[in-house]
Amino acid sequence: MELITHALGALSPLNLALALLGVTAGIVIGALPGLSATMAVAVLVPVTFGMAPESALIMLGAIYTGAIYGGSYSAILVNTPGTPSAIATTFDGYPMAQRGDGDLAVTLSTIASVVGGLVGVLALLLLAPLLAQVALSFGPVEYFWLAIFGLTLISALSEDSTLKGFMGAGLGLLLSTVGVAVIGGDIRYTYGMPVLLGGIETVSALIGLYCIPVLIDLVATPAAHLKVDDASRGVRFREGLGEAIRGKWNLLRSATIGTGVAILPGAGGSIASLVSYSEARRVAKDPGSFGKGNPQGVLATESANNATVGGGFIPTLVLGIPGTPPDAVILGALLVQGFRTGLELFTTNAGITYTFVAGLFLATCLLLPLGLLIGRYAFKSIIAIPKALLVPTIAFMTVIGTYAIRNSASDVMIMLCLGVVGWVLNRYGFRPSPIVLGLILGPIAEQGFVQGFLMGRASGSVVGTFFGGPISLTIIALSLLSVFYPLVKARRVAKRQGNNSLNEEVSS
Repeated sequence: MELITHALGALSPLNLALALLGVTAGIVIGALPGLSATMAVAVLVPVTFGMAPESALIMLGAIYTGAIYGGSYSAILVNTPGTPSAIATTFDGYPMAQRGDGDLAVTLSTIASVVGGLVGVLALLLLAPLLAQVALSFGPVEYFWLAIFGLTLISALSEDSTLKGFMGAGLGLLLSTVGVAVIGGDIRYTYGMPVLLGGIETVSALIGLYCIPVLIDLVATPAAHLKVDDASRGVRFREGLGEAIRGKWNLLRSATIGTGVAILPGAGGSIASLVSYSEARRVAKDPGSFGKGNPQGVLATESANNATVGGGFIPTLVLGIPGTPPDAVILGALLVQGFRTGLELFTTNAGITYTFVAGLFLATCLLLPLGLLIGRYAFKSIIAIPKALLVPTIAFMTVIGTYAIRNSASDVMIMLCLGVVGWVLNRYGFRPSPIVLGLILGPIAEQGFVQGFLMGRASGSVVGTFFGGPISLTIIALSLLSVFYPLVKARRVAKRQGNNSLNEEVSS
């Protein structure tokens, strides 16, 4: 009864208005390349200092929820992830938009985001103390192997060539080593240029590798950016709901994966969406259609990355360990309000905590009407704007978004250079996703490896440190499976086709 009373506090006119405002602002900001969820939350934290704690947390949580979802708009419509967690959404979302189903892809993204978000919030409400203990089981070595697992996934998901996927991931790892080392402070691969001392910023690289090649192709080709269908209405809810019902197990499985990955601090939505996408493709009857506009691919990635919102709050609230960068900002706001993390949040300050969780639930529900409404006009605007206006508008947003991350003109230069490199690599079959994921996972892998090596050397067994733990062995097994399973499956299909051809020849 007390829990219901606290939850009803989220439905007060003020909290309802803040949730509505936060989700709307988050969607708009998340859809703009370079303006990430972390930036949206960080910029608006000072606004919340004068608010009641529960109202402040509801607004910040709503912004976070909306921004993660909003990243799918640009991923689907212009092949540029608005947030890193939307990288995998480009795999099938953009091909759907190119064939005239962009409005359906946006609708599917909205439905999947709501389902994933609700699963994450329910896990936060019901399983927070239990699941938080899982995060404590992960040390530097486990994070190293988790990063390797993420790299094997993105490499295996390369459409044209697994080898090119591995090469792209290797290039991303190399780029992640530029600048000052994560541990030790060594300066690497700067070639005496101060521009590279700060390293290659992840979001800047993401914008360059994804957005600049699209701009170049828009200028170079006379054809329309997206296929325009006269029957497109901007919202295809009934059709999208039918597709979601057919893929209900895909949705729930992906949301569960997203929640599980999110409780590991630093893993984030990028790994969650990739693991979910890989699993959806593995169990599908037509895995070859993934990467070519399969709606189930959009459902898997968007369900997973939105489940990380609720899942990421589990270690944040229970252990004081931020699950994602936006969680770190919200944790700071929580500390400013005078609250300590841990069981105290669920006992002494239970009213504020459960009101916040209910507000997060409310914000997730608001994604459905707001997402469909904003998505409808976003889709119609993108297909209606002529190239002469679309190209300079996107170019302006990429430059401003890149500069705003660290207020650095050097990041803009690096973004443009990586964009040209990405365009050249695209022409030779190298997709940007392995490169970006290598750049994201590189620091996690490096930090985990160096710390694990130092721990192993101190204990006298480096091999035992890396290969002795049950969690490490499990992740290693999953990594090997993700690498060799596509090869074995392709070999079986080729052998089956060869046997069928032989039988046809014999029968004829």
